[in-house]
Amino acid sequence: MAVTQSTIMSFESLKLSAPLLRAISDLGYSSPTSIQSKAIPAIQTGRDVLAVARTGTGKTAGFVLPVLDILGKRNSRESNQARALVLAPTRELVVQLAESISALARYTELRSAAVYGGVKINPQMQLLRKGADILVATPGRLLDLHGKNAIRFDHLEVLILDEADRMLDLGFSKEVSGILDILPGKRQNLMFSGTFVPQVQTLARKIVRKPIEIGVVATGKAAENIRQWLIPVDKKRKPALLLHLLREHQWPLVLVFVRSKKGADQLVTFLDRQGISSDALHGDKSQAVRLRTLDRFKNRELQVLVATDIAARGIDIEQLPQVVNFDLPNVAENYVHRIGRTARAGEKGEAVSLVSADEHPQLMEIERFIQSLIVREYEPGYEPRHELPVSVLNTKPYKPKKPKKKKLAQQRARVAPEPKRARRNTRGGR
Repeated sequence: MAVTQSTIMSFESLKLSAPLLRAISDLGYSSPTSIQSKAIPAIQTGRDVLAVARTGTGKTAGFVLPVLDILGKRNSRESNQARALVLAPTRELVVQLAESISALARYTELRSAAVYGGVKINPQMQLLRKGADILVATPGRLLDLHGKNAIRFDHLEVLILDEADRMLDLGFSKEVSGILDILPGKRQNLMFSGTFVPQVQTLARKIVRKPIEIGVVATGKAAENIRQWLIPVDKKRKPALLLHLLREHQWPLVLVFVRSKKGADQLVTFLDRQGISSDALHGDKSQAVRLRTLDRFKNRELQVLVATDIAARGIDIEQLPQVVNFDLPNVAENYVHRIGRTARAGEKGEAVSLVSADEHPQLMEIERFIQSLIVREYEPGYEPRHELPVSVLNTKPYKPKKPKKKKLAQQRARVAPEPKRARRNTRGGR
């Protein structure tokens, strides 16, 4: 069942409770976004929902508000139990979701909790003794806590799977299946994904039952309010070109994506030497350091944040005008996730990619995924000696590549590395 275009123009017309409307007013939300105006009524019906919406569209409030509204109608929280469960792929996204839930639930008596890997498990076990109306978790840490009897789901009412495509990118399909096995069969299921590639379609068949569908289109199309272009350049000249662009355009706040942790650190060192305030965000940084770095970037203390794909997932920066792909991602879907960091909540944004000749295969995959050729603009003085081959759009259906087992293990280790003493527990860091 597809949801038609909504004419809802106010949160009051969505029949949310007074405490939620008060919190919405405090946050300065004037009217619901498109995804909110469709998702909130759909979830309120009690039906399963399958929604495809990129980050920055307001999707978090789109599922948090109706779930809080449902849970708030009766108070039945019990020790070590969760009434609603939100699964997210990374600890950064878990933290972001938890902050949003706390802000929206501030005038209710509902209690939320967040659990994720990379930190000690005992404080989280103690936290869950009080129970949680809504629990946000990464898959691996949730399974660890369940294995220690710290959390149970006898009274679970709602399951929300957020960023489903990214969950699969990071290889969490087995963990998600394991979690489904321990949940009660009678529950409402809500599944949100930035894209609707074949892998997500397969997962949806396992989770949602006769869902209300919102924005479900099998495409990797990026937002229309993002200006996308690429600059052909030799690999060795990328740092100099980035510095030139920063100075030429005087970008006040820039998120730069690189392929590796080493590359992120090297680029930050280069920018620092040139007087550009910058820092790196990647999996080798501790959770505390990563959060401090994000805060500095949000507060405009840093001009440039250099991040890897995994570390950047869940970054939500208001009024971020510029994203730069210093390296193209190896996984085409990540291109859409990367540039989705800008042009959020209806704002306009720009995304430029610095592309060398050896990255042409990745470029072809990205253009195939978004079903569009990215505009090329040469930068005077930085024309490449090794020309980037001309692209020809491949219109065949895109099939995501399956990561090799060794590479997959490395990816998952980067999400949230465990302390050495807990190394034998391979699930705890996720």
